[in-house]
Amino acid sequence: MKQLKKDLQAVSKSLKQLTLRTEKIAKKLEKLEKPKPVKKSKAKVKAKARPKVTKKPVKVSAAATVLAIIERSRKGVAIATLSKRTGFDSRKIGYIVQRFRKEGKIENSGKGIYVKT
Repeated sequence: MKQLKKDLQAVSKSLKQLTLRTEKIAKKLEKLEKPKPVKKSKAKVKAKARPKVTKKPVKVSAAATVLAIIERSRKGVAIATLSKRTGFDSRKIGYIVQRFRKEGKIENSGKGIYVKT
């Protein structure tokens, strides 16, 4: 009998806690469901004239720059000449040239001289 009484008290205690939790959830739902008051819009003011925005120049990739120089030359271009014209390191140009050779966009016309295909 004592055990049954203790069990009933524990059940009633947990039921009270559950009701408190459900009440909190119901309050939160009420806050969410309440429509927010609509603000009255004020008369629109004319926007100030914006200064003209100049477009930034488009950045051209290093590979495109190197390929353009090679395509413009008739006799071909050496890596040293490419590095002088572009300002890139000769190693960087070497990698770019190697990639274009694999793709078939340029070819060797002599030792270290590259021509478009």
